[in-house]
Amino acid sequence: MAQSLIAGLIKDETSLSISVADPLAEQLEVINTAWPNVITHGDNLQAIKDADAVILAVKPQLMQQVCEPLQDTVQQQQLLVISIAAGITEANLSTWLGGDLPVVRCMPNTPALVQAGMTGLYANELVSENQRSLAESILRSVGATIWFDDEDKLNAVTAVSGSGPAYFFLVMEAMQYAAKNLGLSSEDAKQLVLQTAFGAAKLALESPDDAAELRRKVTSKGGTTEAALKKLSEGGLIELFDTALSAASDRSKELSK
Repeated sequence: MAQSLIAGLIKDETSLSISVADPLAEQLEVINTAWPNVITHGDNLQAIKDADAVILAVKPQLMQQVCEPLQDTVQQQQLLVISIAAGITEANLSTWLGGDLPVVRCMPNTPALVQAGMTGLYANELVSENQRSLAESILRSVGATIWFDDEDKLNAVTAVSGSGPAYFFLVMEAMQYAAKNLGLSSEDAKQLVLQTAFGAAKLALESPDDAAELRRKVTSKGGTTEAALKKLSEGGLIELFDTALSAASDRSKELSK
């Protein structure tokens, strides 16, 4: 995700100076090769020196051990802290970084890799308007953004858009499997399914109709689409998605504890 943000900011022709820290030399070499103007460090404290904002793009289970050594520097510079770790609350981050800091939590998703991501954001009361704009501009470089006033809503964001790409990939996988069972080659099945998924998403984005109305418009009475949708409905697809997203949201809440 960090590389996605770097790529998005570079493509956006941002005037921001970007410094990156990673403990692995080979990872820094990858970044240096791809983006020569990005400053790289093997030490986190060097990377955040003289910064205006620090983006914490590490796994949730590593967040505390990454944050605590930064505490003195972050407090001295009163940095804006932007976290993209699922389940790590603003209260956790503030505690590990010494408290009384402007903190923005973000929940992006993997389509950020192709600048088509969806990110939910939450800011605590210490984040200024300028800092809010800075956080939004960073995440908008890799897709669309939505702000939430209630931090708990990020659990739902995690369930819907954070984990959401995997649901669509599973549907694509299932459709390709079924297409091959109908006699299509793997390559033809893949092309038909992926382009159909892309076209459906593009149509939904650009149409004034909601998803239910678009579905109705493509479903002729007694036709092939109706036959397929009847089977999906009989299988409890809508209820299954409701249960699945609830499970993802519950897991996000568990991680925050």
